[in-house]
Amino acid sequence: MSDVTQPAAGTDRDRTPAENAQLALLLEVSGTPKPGNVDRHRDLDELRFEHFMAGAVGAAEGLRRAEAGDPVGVAFEEAVAGMATQQGGNTQFGCLLLLVPLVRAAATDDLSPAGVSEIVAATTVDDAVQFYRAFEHVDVAVGDPPPDADALDVRRGAAAASTLRERELSLAAIMELAADPAEGVPDGNAREWVTGFDRAFTAADTVLADEGPIGDRTARLFLDLLAAQPDTLVATTHDAATAREVSQRAATVAERVAADGDLTAAEELAAEFVDAGYNPGTTADLTAAALFIALERGLSV
Repeated sequence: MSDVTQPAAGTDRDRTPAENAQLALLLEVSGTPKPGNVDRHRDLDELRFEHFMAGAVGAAEGLRRAEAGDPVGVAFEEAVAGMATQQGGNTQFGCLLLLVPLVRAAATDDLSPAGVSEIVAATTVDDAVQFYRAFEHVDVAVGDPPPDADALDVRRGAAAASTLRERELSLAAIMELAADPAEGVPDGNAREWVTGFDRAFTAADTVLADEGPIGDRTARLFLDLLAAQPDTLVATTHDAATAREVSQRAATVAERVAADGDLTAAEELAAEFVDAGYNPGTTADLTAAALFIALERGLSV
């Protein structure tokens, strides 16, 4: 895995980090098939392909603020507020949670595990407050907090500000709690925050090493990521056993795809997961983050 991201050698940067983040959002939803998720071939009951397109456009100002050096929490809330202006609801909350610190790191010319870890470590209590406020813009599927942690329930939104300030909890500290909770489901996106985005950087290498249309590469990456680790959203909306079963089914299909180079089996799994209501949204978030890193490292579109 490369430590530092650089634009493609011998070329001028054609897009800013914020623009690459928007493009990553668009490429993620366009990747087809992504079993259980919205893609070019299938919508969900209340979420359609065009909602994701509109969400990516709406997030632009928040992503530009991250690039400009605004506080991570401010940029994130702005991005979520813009994303939420479409009619489908929560399209890319988790994607933006990963992309905002990555964009900030890219803008400092240090898009690396160490560079993004510095961005995370520098977050403040004010960033945590803005993060909580972002939950007021859109409904996000989250699990119930432990009985003794009701005051930190993210669904409280801005009402949790006094608790955050009293306990002096930075956004990085909140992510540490979410990544390794005393009870409930560990959050995969929070885990990226506390591990230097290790899966995202490794997945970016996979995209760059792959061949063919980016939509197909995205579909293969999504399937491999889902096979490797149970999805947080599936575990939250169903249970941990279902999340493990979904990953096992994805692993079986990923082996078939790798063996014959044909995504037909993934198309069949996509239909099966949509019918069953399995939506591996956290895996889609990670896919978007990997695509952003790959774009910053010269992935040609």
